[in-house]
Amino acid sequence: MTNFAVLTKKELVQMLRELKIVWFPLVFVFLGMSQPILNYYLPAIIKSLGGNQGIIIDPNMMAQKGGDVLAGTLGSQFDQLGVIIIIVSLMGAVQSDKANGMLAFIMTRPVRIAEYLSAKIFSNYLFVAASVAIGYLVSYLYVNFLFSNVSLVDMLLALFFYLVWVLFIVLFTTMISTLFNGQGIIALLSIGFLLLCRVIVGLSPAIDLINPAAMSKHAMEVLTMSTISSTLVWNLLLTMLLSILVILVSHKWISKKKYHHV
Repeated sequence: MTNFAVLTKKELVQMLRELKIVWFPLVFVFLGMSQPILNYYLPAIIKSLGGNQGIIIDPNMMAQKGGDVLAGTLGSQFDQLGVIIIIVSLMGAVQSDKANGMLAFIMTRPVRIAEYLSAKIFSNYLFVAASVAIGYLVSYLYVNFLFSNVSLVDMLLALFFYLVWVLFIVLFTTMISTLFNGQGIIALLSIGFLLLCRVIVGLSPAIDLINPAAMSKHAMEVLTMSTISSTLVWNLLLTMLLSILVILVSHKWISKKKYHHV
């Protein structure tokens, strides 16, 4: 068995021991189902609470399309609370190995830094992406049942674009976990930076080109308008370049610690 396989198995076993493999997907299932359910029942709830006050309900709220609601799952649920949950679950990815001496132990074995990082990133991304996809699929099923049907092709394209953004979230949080020792500062920096990236999406076309969070916007555009922006390819390529840069920073930091196997 290769070092990569052994390290990947270690990560997955750790997730099982921490029961992350149970609660993490359930969180995204809850987030995925909450958006269509809330959108469907909110007008009735508002109307019932209005009493004699005569609260006026926007007719557009009553006639939402399935694509708009599914896009709301990505923008309102996954891109807010979902991002924070991903970061909190990953903030100890490398930091915990540094704290308990496991990183020093692994790096003094015949294990390359690239093997350690690739196993860490692969296992965590595989798990996070699967959880996001499950929650998204649940949302898709609820949307098709409660609202209008969303094209399967649009749904899958949007999921692919969104998972590129998720990949950057995993890589960036792993890098911050590599560079810093305190979980508080790791969470603060990761949440602050990644949510800022999401907030500034749409402010400037030039910024969107180099902003990994713009991949979420492309996913939502596919769902709401069934169109793909002409800037998608550039945004995708630049996001991949930024992802590689983030990995190289993590690799460089570990290599400078001088305890890796020669």
